Amino acid sequence: MGDMSKMEVKTSLLDNMIGVGDMVLLEPLTEKSFIENLRKRFNHNEIYTYIGSVVISINPYRSLPIYTPDKVEEYRNRNFYELSPHIYALADEAYRSLRDQDKDQCILITGESGAGKTEASKLVMSYVAAVCGKGAEVNQVKEQLLQSNPVLEAFGNAKTVRNDNSSRFGKYMDIEFDFKGDPLGGVISNYLLEKSRVVKQPRGERNFHIFYQLLSGASEDMLKKLKLERDFSKYNYLSLDSATVTGVDDASCFRTVKNAMQIVGFMDDETQSVLELVGAVLKLGNIEFKPESRVNEVDESRVKDKNELKEICELLGIDQSVLERAFSFRTVEAKQEKVSTTLNVAQAYYARDALAKNLYSRLFTWLVNRINESIKAQTKKRKKVMGVLDIYGFEIFEENSFEQFIINYCNEKLQQIFIELTLKEEQEEYIREGIEWTHIEYFNNSVICDLIENNTNGIMAMLDEECLRPGTVTDSTFLEKLNQICADHQHFESRMSKSSKFLNDHSLPHNCFRIQHYAGKVLYHVDGFVDKNNDLLYRDLSQAMWKANHSLIKSLFPDGNPAKINLKRPPTAGSQFKASVATLMKNLQTKNPNYIRCIKPNDQKASHIFTDSLVCHQVRYLGLMENVRVRRAGYAFRQPYEACLERYKMLCKQTWPHWRGQARDGVEVLLKDLQIPAEEYSYGRSKIFIRNPRTLFSLEEQRKRRLHGLATLIQKIFRGWKARTHFLLMKSSQVTVAAWYRRYAQQKKYKKTKSSAVIVQSFIRGWKARKILRELKYQKRCKEAVTTIGAYWHGTQARRELKRLKEEARCKHAVDVIWAYWLGLKVRREYRKFFRAHAGKRIYEFTIQRIIQKYFLELKNKMPSMSPCDKTWPARPYLFLDSTHKELRRIFHLWTCKKYRGQFTDQKKAIYKEKLEASEIFKDKKALYPSSVGQPFQGDYLEINKNPRYQKLNSLVEEKIIFADIVNKINRANGKGAQRIFLLTKNKFMLADQKSGHQVKSIVPLAELTSVSMSAQSDGFFALRVKEGTTAAAKGDFLLNSERIIEIITKLHRAGLDLTKEKIQIEITDEFLVQFKQDKVCVKFIQSNPKNGTMASCKRKNNRLLEVTVPSP
Repeated sequence: MGDMSKMEVKTSLLDNMIGVGDMVLLEPLTEKSFIENLRKRFNHNEIYTYIGSVVISINPYRSLPIYTPDKVEEYRNRNFYELSPHIYALADEAYRSLRDQDKDQCILITGESGAGKTEASKLVMSYVAAVCGKGAEVNQVKEQLLQSNPVLEAFGNAKTVRNDNSSRFGKYMDIEFDFKGDPLGGVISNYLLEKSRVVKQPRGERNFHIFYQLLSGASEDMLKKLKLERDFSKYNYLSLDSATVTGVDDASCFRTVKNAMQIVGFMDDETQSVLELVGAVLKLGNIEFKPESRVNEVDESRVKDKNELKEICELLGIDQSVLERAFSFRTVEAKQEKVSTTLNVAQAYYARDALAKNLYSRLFTWLVNRINESIKAQTKKRKKVMGVLDIYGFEIFEENSFEQFIINYCNEKLQQIFIELTLKEEQEEYIREGIEWTHIEYFNNSVICDLIENNTNGIMAMLDEECLRPGTVTDSTFLEKLNQICADHQHFESRMSKSSKFLNDHSLPHNCFRIQHYAGKVLYHVDGFVDKNNDLLYRDLSQAMWKANHSLIKSLFPDGNPAKINLKRPPTAGSQFKASVATLMKNLQTKNPNYIRCIKPNDQKASHIFTDSLVCHQVRYLGLMENVRVRRAGYAFRQPYEACLERYKMLCKQTWPHWRGQARDGVEVLLKDLQIPAEEYSYGRSKIFIRNPRTLFSLEEQRKRRLHGLATLIQKIFRGWKARTHFLLMKSSQVTVAAWYRRYAQQKKYKKTKSSAVIVQSFIRGWKARKILRELKYQKRCKEAVTTIGAYWHGTQARRELKRLKEEARCKHAVDVIWAYWLGLKVRREYRKFFRAHAGKRIYEFTIQRIIQKYFLELKNKMPSMSPCDKTWPARPYLFLDSTHKELRRIFHLWTCKKYRGQFTDQKKAIYKEKLEASEIFKDKKALYPSSVGQPFQGDYLEINKNPRYQKLNSLVEEKIIFADIVNKINRANGKGAQRIFLLTKNKFMLADQKSGHQVKSIVPLAELTSVSMSAQSDGFFALRVKEGTTAAAKGDFLLNSERIIEIITKLHRAGLDLTKEKIQIEITDEFLVQFKQDKVCVKFIQSNPKNGTMASCKRKNNRLLEVTVPSP
């Protein structure tokens, strides 16, 4: 059963439903049942619920296994209501509408801080990235779009009491696609960054993530460059009570952000510039001021510790005196006049904080624009667009100020467009399906939007008017103006208004006003409204920033350029935000909307906790009940005819199991057979519309009962089929077993009969054989008797004849023996006469023969070794063997030499020939020769063929290289040596540059070489004389020095002999002449103790003499 449940596939939202998956079907529809349904689904890990096409998402505060690649494939190209509610279903519906129907889409994600809006936007983007096309360029675009999130989160998100990763700005991203649905790029818009957080954070909250990530994750070298320290407590702008967040590694996040910036397309110098500005903002908070009284009793501020100011100026490339003056003075321009006034300590702190807020806010805007440059589409062709709006939800705090006012204004506008687009979508579907449209009553919040944004009497217009009005302007004057103009408005409440009903309302303080929003009443404190709306940065500070040598900061403050001074007051924060919201609303109205409403289940950020009051509060201000009522005002449920017939066809005998006609006709037959009242449903062109959820649940209940009956029928049929199959199998098995048994019995009977027949046959054959054998034996005995008698007769005859022949032979033998004895007697008589005459000579010859035999046997046992070098030989035993002894010794030596030579290879023979030739040339003539005897001649010491350094040189030499080594070429000017590569082939020798490894200096054919000169000492100097009149003789003779002089001269002598058939003249003398171009120089060798130890050295004495000092032996 476990495997069956895993294989079960849901084909409808209504299958195995926990609670109600679509709130439109909730019955009865009350706020309590709404909250209870959300709780029930939340407790079963069902965090998504529909309201029609709207997705409600509850933050589970833990990871759930519902975002795997398998889930992506499960929801891919599926109908919206086909599977359980999921954010992937909405993302897939939006993507398919964009790709297939060419409709631009927008996904609006709203909810309060901590409800999971940012995670929802990431899930939407990751799903779209997973289902769209593949390819190198497409993957790069997808990666850049996804990696823009960590960068914006680092600079725009912060820890709040409600959320550890709260977005403190609104983000709208347009993702652009081509006609195939592949992403081309994107454009990001940001709204209302909470820049006041830079200078001050509520208790239990943090500043923006990037400050903590930079201090935690930057290397010591980077911190040193940014003039920062790792300790958070060193910076006034960082709150210490919640500097670290449980489960968050700021250092790892910093590495992620740097990597994301690199992927998005930030250059290294741009990243460095951004971090320098972040460091400057941190250090701005450490600047403190002290009062200083002037002569005219006007208070003036001065910087306490100028070291912090100096480091900031070094970071930003600003003249310290310019920035210091901007913190102490303010210049006001009016027409052609300039008035400079001093700033007191409070004003200086205001200027410092204003600079920090503006610097960070402009940096954030620059980051968004820079990301847009990287991710924007590179083609100008028409593009399809999917917008994702992640913006703050409705906010109601204990103290609500200007930020909450404009945030709630934005949510009023979003609610307005939500109701309008939802009603429009409903009306279009009714018209498309041919269903009569009836007017739906709902609360229209346009009256609240008008109260806030009206250009003449709106709250924002009056706030701008107060900010621009000359004279004393305070938050109290602004509240007085509101009381005068908005007092009669039904959604505006103030204790100071003309309406007497609020005079005794002690829940409404005197410095506050209250607006009744669509989500409930919100009390706003007017303190700070004017200053926050002005968002004023003194011109002196903007000009100081523009003068910076820092390229990025200069571009952030174009208003500081003296050449572009604009005396016109800059637009207020409220008017800017109002214009941005108007642009956003205009953009959203051109797209098909998709909604995700995010809800936070508890304030503890804990899983498995569902706080009814908190959820109820969010349901109210998100207007979810209003949404359900609008959706249910007409028909609560609609479904295509094909899907409806497929789901409920088993309830009617005429449609079960197959309906052969049109799907609509089948649905009509089905509903008529079920006797459902006609007012409960209506037929559209392609869908059936059901008015009341009770009707749908009644159909579901009947379907469930019918499925049980069908399951029983299927089980009965299956069991019958199974029993019948088992019976047939048993029957077939019995037949098979019987057949096999009969076969076995017959085989056994046949084998027994066969064995009996074989035994009978063997007995009969044995009897016949014995009978024949007896007959044959009788015949054989008869034949043997005749043969035996004949043999005996022949034997008797033969013995008689033998006896006769023996008698004859005996007589003949007696005659022979007598004759032999007679002859022997005669011979012995003659021999006695001969022996007496030659006995001495025979004894002498016998003795000599025995001595020689003994000599050879002893010589055999005393033979020397087989080495040709072994000169030993046994002593001569007898004088008369002297010549024989010497000849044997010579023969043995020749034989051992021949055996030794027979072991040599051709290569070894050549080496020994060279050694023999060297011996003939140098033995007893050159002092260096004995030390060279034991050293083998290798020839190519540089391995020219293998060494890659000499690859070019090897290509220049076409012949086989006989010798290659490094030698020193002696310079006649100073007697010093320069290293050269000496190469010898069969026809020539070459000198090449040792440093380059391939530059050939000289090539001399061996035919032009006349003689070689060298000393008799143990040095390596030798001169190669070249034939006069030849090309090689232009540079003169060559005076060279080498440790391997014996091998070089030997190979030169042999190569010259092979080439010219004449020996090269070799002169060994301690003084010889060398021709250098036109001059002859004498080279003289003397024995002494040179300074360099055991090495011979050459020194120039004069123009005609080079003296070589050779170490004494």
